[in-house]
Amino acid sequence: MTNFQNKVAMVTGSGSGIGRATSIALAQRGCDLALADINAAGIEETAKIINSLGRRTSQHVVDVSDKAAMEAFPEQVIEQHGHVHIIINNAGVEITKSFEDQTVADIEWIFGINFWGVIYGCKFFLPHLHREPEAHIVNISSMFGFFGIPAQSTYCATKFAVRGFTESIRAELVHSNIGVTCIHPGAINTNIMTNERTVGTKLEASSQKYMRYATQPETVAKKIVSGIKKNKRRVRVGPDSYLTDWLARLSPVGFNRMATTARKFMGA
Repeated sequence: MTNFQNKVAMVTGSGSGIGRATSIALAQRGCDLALADINAAGIEETAKIINSLGRRTSQHVVDVSDKAAMEAFPEQVIEQHGHVHIIINNAGVEITKSFEDQTVADIEWIFGINFWGVIYGCKFFLPHLHREPEAHIVNISSMFGFFGIPAQSTYCATKFAVRGFTESIRAELVHSNIGVTCIHPGAINTNIMTNERTVGTKLEASSQKYMRYATQPETVAKKIVSGIKKNKRRVRVGPDSYLTDWLARLSPVGFNRMATTARKFMGA
């Protein structure tokens, strides 16, 4: 995308974290924002920041796992803004439990938001993106879209799925007006840990400590904007994302053994 000025971007999970930081970064480059989240207070706060930058916003309380709500959502954005040029499917949740300890309801919950939310966002906004001279789709995967680790089986499954889906639709849309980028953040200092469904394991406590050294959301936002501008296939964010990607490529068996050893060490 060559020019962000007066473009309209829709961002899910924009009430905090990566979604908020990305919304602000896009506004700073001239975009108006359709802000989506299940947290009304969160998107109201994000809207205040963006409005102070002189850009227009609309606020949408939307559950991305709700098919009917997501199907109706694009028309609401068009009604408010007249266009939509960029969609960022960012909303995500996490579960830190062994697969055996997860309930079917847990699995349906995480797939509904992390995977079906991405599917719905792409499927229902795509016709509107085709109407614009240039448009872009950004889907948020994770460094856990490169490899699987214990106690994150369903989270990894959703992020692998987002990665494969995004690479596929990029190939389908390569000769169209729509660019497609997959983002692979490492540990990011957001409230995803607060919202996860977890059990009280040592692994959970270790994860909380690890978050102290996590990359800031503003760094992710900067990389997302750059990825859109350059139409990158994928964007890794954070040293841990780069490291795990290369380790998983160079020594997949050895890396899996390391993850298993870490699980035993932390008592998960």
